[in-house]
Amino acid sequence: MSGLPRRTRKAVVAGAGPVGCLAALALAKQGWDVEIYECRADLRHTSRTPLLQQRSINLAISHRGIAALEVVNPATAQRFLQDAIPMRGRMIHTLSGRLDSQPYDKDGQSINSIDRTLLNIGLLDEVAASNKIKILYNHKVIGADFDRKFITVKDTRSNISFDSYFDFCVGADGSYSTIRQHLMRVVRMDYSQEYIRDEYIELKMPAGRDADGQPVFSLDPNHLHIWPRQSFMLIALPNRDKSFTCTLFAPVSVLDCIRTPEAALSWFRQYFPDAISAIGEKTLVEDFLRNPRSPLICTKAKPYHYKDRAILLGDAAHSMVPFYGQGLNCGLEDVRVLSVLFAREGVASTTFDGVVPSIDAVDEQLASTLRYYSENRHQDLVAICELAMDNYVVMRHSVTTLAYLSRKALDNILYAISAPRAVSLPSLVPALAHVPFSTLEPKGWLPLYNMVTFRPDISYATAQRKAARQAFVVTSLNYALISLLGVAGMSLVYSILSEARS
Repeated sequence: MSGLPRRTRKAVVAGAGPVGCLAALALAKQGWDVEIYECRADLRHTSRTPLLQQRSINLAISHRGIAALEVVNPATAQRFLQDAIPMRGRMIHTLSGRLDSQPYDKDGQSINSIDRTLLNIGLLDEVAASNKIKILYNHKVIGADFDRKFITVKDTRSNISFDSYFDFCVGADGSYSTIRQHLMRVVRMDYSQEYIRDEYIELKMPAGRDADGQPVFSLDPNHLHIWPRQSFMLIALPNRDKSFTCTLFAPVSVLDCIRTPEAALSWFRQYFPDAISAIGEKTLVEDFLRNPRSPLICTKAKPYHYKDRAILLGDAAHSMVPFYGQGLNCGLEDVRVLSVLFAREGVASTTFDGVVPSIDAVDEQLASTLRYYSENRHQDLVAICELAMDNYVVMRHSVTTLAYLSRKALDNILYAISAPRAVSLPSLVPALAHVPFSTLEPKGWLPLYNMVTFRPDISYATAQRKAARQAFVVTSLNYALISLLGVAGMSLVYSILSEARS
């Protein structure tokens, strides 16, 4: 068969969100022909108004997401960072109105606020510029036969359906993935889905005005602003037009009780008085009562692949709550990991032409690569889903407590002692282009947030394990310090009483 002509293999991607677009770009870069099927219209030619009905929490893109973009298309990463606003820490808004800045990193490293739609549009532009990728908008995947290697697609404008044949299928079609549903028919997939008790509503804080009437930020733009209120919270992320995108997270039972403009204003005056003045009462009431309430979902699945035929990436494989800002970063990292594995294992982008294999024929090289991805990526995805859920408690309550602040201070002292210099992202990218993920635990003391956010060379599961051991040390030191203070206090009291008797 070595003398037979070869053809380029075809990959189909379900979903033209950021993960689907980056997956298409990565496959095209390795020589595949790619078709993307997207049920929505082209975002680049769509009014922003309908987007209010979609999930639109601002993105906090951090080192993992940027590293993935750098590996697949370095120019793209730099383009997006020009539109992003660096946030170097949390700004805590207490109920009394006091502000408390909590830097993310001792060396000033930052996460970056970027509009989800702007990021998606930028990636769509890159997709459109590739002669290896074809994208069909208003085309919804409604079925799949992975043994015969075709998906069934419906043109939502004409209601005409057709089959599209493939050599490889990528499911990047979100939390309610059609590809995942059909994979579950041929794969013994462990799958769980959990809605948490809270929902979210997006609000808009308009730009302020200076003395000359020019737009200005109403809050410090280089912080992620948080109003923690124990069982619920409000956050705000900056936008390039000097506005802030605000998101309220609260239990359904709380939101159900706020049905009228008067009730909304009364509730916000009670819990977020300084936010009202920045948002404006009229805007606040309109957004709160008009904008949709959206659920928060966590899904887990295993395995993520089927033979040599298909793989799940991004939210299709692992939806998570947004409280670690890692949902999209993790999805983009999925693409980087898979792309590096394809290159490392030499997965071919061509196959013999004119040969019709049986439905049982399997490309063992591709199948073993996908199997390796499923087996080794799973522990990281479970870890970040758990960390994201845990961080909600931190954001809405712990950040204001003395216990949290003392642990954080001790964490940072040990970090400063054992890791005097930060590891920069540019220094990590060359290795990340060749190493899918590392399970080696790094030396020295590293806070959990730094490992998750600023160290894409450390896998999520490794970060979780290391942080658990460090937390035990910090807790022990705290108890020891409290005990010493207690002993010192008792000694002082005893000394005073002894002097008094004498």
